[in-house]
Amino acid sequence: MNSANDLYQTLKNTPTSTRHYTLDDCLKLWPTIQKIQALKQEKNAIILAHSYVHADIVSTVADYVGDSLELSRMAQATQADTIVFSAVRFMAETAKLLNPQKTVLIPSPINGCSLADSITADEVAQLRREYPTSAFVCYINTSAAVKAQCDICVTSSNVYDIVAALPNDDIFFLPDQLMGKNIQAVMAERGVEKTIRTSTGTCYVHEEYTPDMIDYVRDKHPEVMILAHPECHPEITQKCDFVGSTSQMLARVKGTQAPQYFLLTECGLANRLSLERPDKQFIGTCTLCRYMKSNTLDQIVTALTNPKPYQQVTIDPETQAKATACIQRMLDA
Repeated sequence: MNSANDLYQTLKNTPTSTRHYTLDDCLKLWPTIQKIQALKQEKNAIILAHSYVHADIVSTVADYVGDSLELSRMAQATQADTIVFSAVRFMAETAKLLNPQKTVLIPSPINGCSLADSITADEVAQLRREYPTSAFVCYINTSAAVKAQCDICVTSSNVYDIVAALPNDDIFFLPDQLMGKNIQAVMAERGVEKTIRTSTGTCYVHEEYTPDMIDYVRDKHPEVMILAHPECHPEITQKCDFVGSTSQMLARVKGTQAPQYFLLTECGLANRLSLERPDKQFIGTCTLCRYMKSNTLDQIVTALTNPKPYQQVTIDPETQAKATACIQRMLDA
């Protein structure tokens, strides 16, 4: 795109947190977008963005957009000197683990995650003492310090295959108790005997969906295709047509021809799909992630010009080594 008007034509049917983008919004954003594009060239920087962040980042300055696994691989492959990770801190830490010699920056000071923040490394160390024979499997939505205490990392894209292939029958999965329940259900469906223990964390976005919501949507739209993230409760996933990561959901929508789609995940995925596939119709409600939506273009400018201490991602050498090994086992699986 070459102008604020081009930006408006792209975003005019896409909601911000509370309303749709206006031409005035785009006129105000355009100089900042141009500045970021120039700074990327000057600093040999790239911007990685999760699908959940604002559309004005995803559709303009982001070089790569995806979910945790995609962005982890992109982070590992990049030749840039600087990585700006427009998402949340645990994702930026993953980029730093895979690129220890690169500068990694996180734009927003509100960069937590209800899942990642639900457990600490000290708590994992205590659990390992309580369950010494368990294989400790951590969801990628964990801090680098927690990953350093675990045997292998997983994402929502690969969790079922990795857990099924582990030689241990006793698995301690953390931090998402709802995904842990979904893992147990899938293992049973596959005929794989595993004992799945979990910690108590949840994603507040996905925890909000209820079975009644699905029943209501199906009643009003009998031919709708309903897709859910595995961070949702099993009572939700069992009622859906498809369960998968954000990238898997995106691929399923693009590869099918349903009359309508209802996505049970953060609003950003439906917004991204509306931009990429305007021929698709999305219905129902979604929930905003306050952490993902806290990223802004102005914060990216600050990170690239005069990064604040909270924007700089650093990891101590011991944690770096142990957590990297945990992630690398996932990438090698």
